[in-house]
Amino acid sequence: MDKTSDDYEDDQRNRGRRSRRAGDNKANTSWSRVRAQLSRFKIPGFSHRRRTESTQPPEQTDSKNRTFQGAGSHQTAARNPSDTDVGQQGNITSGDPATTPLVQAIPDCWGAEHRSSSTGDLPGARSEEQSRHDSDELYSHLTEEEKRKRSFIRALRARYKIDYDRVQPIPYIKDRLYCVDKVYVEGGYEFMTSGDVRGAGSWRRLESYKAVFSDPHIRSNRRILEGEPGYGKTTCTLQLAYDWCNRVEGSPLRDVEILILLRLRQLRGVRSIYRAIQVYLLDSDTRIKEADIGAIIKESKSVVVILDGYDEYPGRNSSREDDVQRILKLDLFQNVQVILTTRYLPDDLAPTTKRIRLTGFDELARVEYIRKAVVGVDDVEGLRSIRQRLKANPVLEDLCQVPLVFVMFAHIANENEDLQNFRSVTDFFQYMITCFHEHLKNKTYESNVRRYIIPEDDHANLDQLAFSAISKRHQQITWKRTKMCNQLGEDMYDTYVAMGILVEEEFFSKKSSEKIDVRFYHKLFCEWYAAHHIVKLILSDQNVSLGDLFRHMKPEDLQYVYRFACGLNSDVGSIIIQYLRRSPGVSTGFRILCLLERSGNVEDILGDVRDICAGTVTIKEGDNQLQQRSAVQLLDIAATRGILISSLHLDRCFSKSDATNSCIVLKSGLRLTNLKTVKVLRVTGRIRETIGDSKGIVVTREELLGLFRTCESLAEIR
Repeated sequence: MDKTSDDYEDDQRNRGRRSRRAGDNKANTSWSRVRAQLSRFKIPGFSHRRRTESTQPPEQTDSKNRTFQGAGSHQTAARNPSDTDVGQQGNITSGDPATTPLVQAIPDCWGAEHRSSSTGDLPGARSEEQSRHDSDELYSHLTEEEKRKRSFIRALRARYKIDYDRVQPIPYIKDRLYCVDKVYVEGGYEFMTSGDVRGAGSWRRLESYKAVFSDPHIRSNRRILEGEPGYGKTTCTLQLAYDWCNRVEGSPLRDVEILILLRLRQLRGVRSIYRAIQVYLLDSDTRIKEADIGAIIKESKSVVVILDGYDEYPGRNSSREDDVQRILKLDLFQNVQVILTTRYLPDDLAPTTKRIRLTGFDELARVEYIRKAVVGVDDVEGLRSIRQRLKANPVLEDLCQVPLVFVMFAHIANENEDLQNFRSVTDFFQYMITCFHEHLKNKTYESNVRRYIIPEDDHANLDQLAFSAISKRHQQITWKRTKMCNQLGEDMYDTYVAMGILVEEEFFSKKSSEKIDVRFYHKLFCEWYAAHHIVKLILSDQNVSLGDLFRHMKPEDLQYVYRFACGLNSDVGSIIIQYLRRSPGVSTGFRILCLLERSGNVEDILGDVRDICAGTVTIKEGDNQLQQRSAVQLLDIAATRGILISSLHLDRCFSKSDATNSCIVLKSGLRLTNLKTVKVLRVTGRIRETIGDSKGIVVTREELLGLFRTCESLAEIR
């Protein structure tokens, strides 16, 4: 009987195996031994080995000249879902001592066909049928549930890699994407000492974002990560995802079995957390069902769930309880660690919830970012140039504590040698918007590229849309693509998407065939265009009721709407400032910021500064970041112009006196560096405290001397 091609291939394969066994010293090594070795290290497919972020790593060889692809590469070969996932989750490298026993455990009888090829997979360049056969044998001892769990974890890692590999510091430069680990710089982190989530405890500094999981003072299964817009909440979650996927040394997520990271703004109409995981984190053709996801999470040894952006969650104001609300109240996932990022506290929280907040970039963080992501570690001149440009624009000092804004400033300053000096935050933002338009215009000069015809000053429709979004009781974050396109017009819509100011993203909906949502790249851009509409409304009717206009726009939530509006038109600025004077709860410092935006010249507001400094300037522990920063900028202006400050009252917000740097450090992390014209300094409340100890600690002699050095005109301390 004639042999078929399959019979012939089987004969050839068997003949090769017999030949190899005959000439190998390890003839008794078998597949079962290899499987035992893999099982002993508990890393099926080497899936938990760390990989780097490099997308094109060099090939590596072990001591026997066997070639393995560098860690962190994507696999291009099609594989069965049950196959080992070396490429997705980490490859064998000769430099990792933890993987060396695995390399040695691979018997020589495996031969070249079984060893890693240039693709980096094990087995190497073998047919799909052979790979499936070997994989079935390798995982034959696993149950279907275990195989499903492995497939689930692989899918999560693949999803997160897509996200953390495309961080975009400047929205209009879409062809310049970064791995989050290449650009992530830690700002300040603090936690609240109060045992009550809504209590009036003090804030204490955390050493690192990693301490969110490890610090014993905030040990809980529910944590809130708070931060103002642009402070890096989402970037922090991407760094955590990177740490988990790559099992980063020292990361508290290194040994976590499952990480779930969901963007809450996408969950429109999705009430089930399991459905959300299936739709947004798994492939559309996945065979893993919602019930499977629930079972996997329930049976896993350690699970961390990160819910990003509660303030953008479509269901946050719904009267119908959903899984997200149940999770926050500890009615669901009781034994799972959950972190929620948000700008403000939700109404219903578990009493055991711990609070952490981001405080922005200090000078050290700025320097680190410039060196890490802009000019490089060795470019001393580039670093000096960007820092000097920031010092030449002191009005941006406050704004550049917002990481998002500083990142854009640093990249723009590095690419534009003619960067001007700015008199106000409004000036800087206008310059930045112009850069967006110029970049898009330059790209259209290339061949076969669409030309956009919308002028920079033609954005009235976008202004109205932005104002409508933030002037509601419940602010609108996203729009359906069709609705926004109809409201703006197709040309304007396409222009602002191409610039990166508007961002498209997919969402899930059973009721709608449209799958595209649109949002502003960041809320600051929404505030910018809304401010233009406010100026237009006030100029068209100066008798308009500002109380009605700003009814749902609180300064602590939308400070830049007010500041931009004051900076865009000085007449409108005067009207708004008069309104703020009559408004209860608006700090004097914030009015000063609006005054500075209106005039663009410190000299024009010195009379107001003198009036304020003639009384008592108070900074309280309960003040939000805006209020404290406003007071700090007021003190800076007074000191620079030699205006005497009659009395400065630090109410329960004093942390320490830094004699070395001649400054006072507040509990919020802010530093008062320019107090040479303060006459009387009054400090009340517990000056410093130790956690768990209600007794205050007195100021040391060194700190007392530091206070007098910092405040040159100081005559009295109370």
